[in-house]
Amino acid sequence: MKLSLEAIQIIDAIDRTGSMSGAAELLHRVPSTISYAVGKLEDQLNIKLFDRNGPKVSLTAAGHTLLHEGRLLLHAFGDLESRLYKIASGYESELRIVFDSLIPSRVFINDLFDFNGLECGTRIRLTAEVMGGVWEALREERADLIIAVGDCPNWSGYQVRQIDSVDFALCVSRDHPLATVDQPIKTEALQAHTVIVVADSARSLPAKTVGLLSGQKRITVPNIDTKIQFQRAGLGFGFLPRVLIAKDLKEGSLIELAVEEARPPEPVWLAMRTADTGEAASWWYKALSRRLLGDLSIG
Repeated sequence: MKLSLEAIQIIDAIDRTGSMSGAAELLHRVPSTISYAVGKLEDQLNIKLFDRNGPKVSLTAAGHTLLHEGRLLLHAFGDLESRLYKIASGYESELRIVFDSLIPSRVFINDLFDFNGLECGTRIRLTAEVMGGVWEALREERADLIIAVGDCPNWSGYQVRQIDSVDFALCVSRDHPLATVDQPIKTEALQAHTVIVVADSARSLPAKTVGLLSGQKRITVPNIDTKIQFQRAGLGFGFLPRVLIAKDLKEGSLIELAVEEARPPEPVWLAMRTADTGEAASWWYKALSRRLLGDLSIG
């Protein structure tokens, strides 16, 4: 290739200082080497990059285009150099965090601000899965760290701790037929009504279902947000995490029902592989080792 990062650096320095001699001083070079490098590049490209007026030079239209694109390359290579240095010091180039869709994404906001302050060069990728799909992502190495809800597999090679629990309430819209049924509602009374369920996103692990009676009419949705919307609309009933519907319960868009068989709280797990753990994964594991849902405001 005729272009090089060194050549782009020289053109950048000339534009910043307005002269060959100024660029030489900025780059700690002899002025003749700067002039020679520019002349050689123009000859190789067969393009005039500078208009010369004595000691002062200015970029041509082609020179402006080259410099605009070239500065993007300089920035990218500078970022790459910094990233490689940090990776060599123990930080990953990317950290993949997979969390259950029951966990509100806003719990990560303050952690992301704090982590960005480290300027370690690690990119963060956040992805939501459902039930077994969270554990599957960790096992299949599509995640470096996970936050899962429900049963914890008995796997070796992983560092796991319970950090919180999720409370559930059986809810319907104020216009749903179950809203007028005597409480506590018997299990057989639920059988006649449509339940809204979230599909387990696991691909290879056995799929899990929660709160579903045999032969019951159902609408299966891809995530908890859709489930909440459908229950608000009166399409069905189902158990919902209190932390996500506190505002609905307060305003009356959803009504909590007492039932004979309530859904018990489910544990929230934080897990990561024990082998090849980088500095970023260790930082996040420590930062997330707290009650994530305990101090969330309503909304």
